Amino acid sequence: MTIQSNTYLSLGTNQGNKLDNLQNAINLIDDRIGAIEKISSIYKTPSWGFEGEDFFNICLKVSTQQQTETLMKSLLKIENDLGRLRSNEDGYQNRHIDIDILLVNDEIIFSKIVTVPHSKMLQRNFVMIPLAEIAPNAIHPIEKTKISVCLLNCDDSSEVTLINDSLKRPTPIYEKYNYIAIEGNIGAGKTSLANLLSNEFNAKRVLERFADNPFLPKFYEDNERYAFPLEMSFLADRYQQLTDDLAQYDLFKNFIISDYYIFKSLIFAQVTLPKEEYLLYRKMFDLMYKEITKPDLYIYLFQNTERLLENIKKRGRDYEQSIETSYLKKIHNGYKNFINTEKNLNLLIIDVSELDFVNNPEDYRYIVNKIKTF
Repeated sequence: MTIQSNTYLSLGTNQGNKLDNLQNAINLIDDRIGAIEKISSIYKTPSWGFEGEDFFNICLKVSTQQQTETLMKSLLKIENDLGRLRSNEDGYQNRHIDIDILLVNDEIIFSKIVTVPHSKMLQRNFVMIPLAEIAPNAIHPIEKTKISVCLLNCDDSSEVTLINDSLKRPTPIYEKYNYIAIEGNIGAGKTSLANLLSNEFNAKRVLERFADNPFLPKFYEDNERYAFPLEMSFLADRYQQLTDDLAQYDLFKNFIISDYYIFKSLIFAQVTLPKEEYLLYRKMFDLMYKEITKPDLYIYLFQNTERLLENIKKRGRDYEQSIETSYLKKIHNGYKNFINTEKNLNLLIIDVSELDFVNNPEDYRYIVNKIKTF
């Protein structure tokens, strides 16, 4: 089970365009590490321990799946990408951007690359003031004391001045959408993407229960005989599952994500059923469709037929191994017609033909950023 960590970071800069430096760091943290839940005000402080330009300092609250040592490496990479040059000289220096981990849940960590809580945070007003602003009731795990109280006990007398400028917090996916449905052809990666997004953004998953359908293996053996009972059983199960799960709000989840949308029932029925059976099926579908909650975002994963067949073979479901290219093309055309005619959906099409978002983190981040910026 993937665990989200509430992590507090300190950011500082005293070179170049300081506001841009902070905003660029915020954007990269959001892209690479996790959702930014809070940003403190900006505080100006004199350089600490050396002669230099004044610093701009902030604190962030970030929700991330990354383990603390991995997180530290990610932050060092962000610093480097933003132009920080490290020196072998002892003591404090001018910094284009400096990012420190302050707190990670209630963890206490002493490793070669990171110490949590930060060993010097309690001695620095430029850290404690912005941290107390966004997390006054957070507990320092060693002191066993609230951050607001730790600030009162801080002996640092250096001047800290509030800056009137503000920074933009990137909007997390779960603040834009209450319900996301992911669709695509057989083997496109719908369930894999739903699981990844659910883990990262703490979403309630609604996954299709195809494994429980007794007609599915029989359908692949004898299409004509089992097409109608298969499609009717799928329709009934999808309707019941979506009706039940979308109605039950989970207080501990941020939003809902499903690896199907009920309209797929109609798309597959158009391909598998003869005309007379399809017309009967359509009457039942239309009655149910009126009652189903529509997704705030409908994501369609486009995958070329060759990759679909590779994925189907790789996941090894016996009853799918006889699926032919012609059948997949018919399903694709059904989705294409649906996309072209359904105007009331907030539709995002993502071509994943050249992506491996399960094994390649950069491909996965590409998809996440497509969703964020849509």
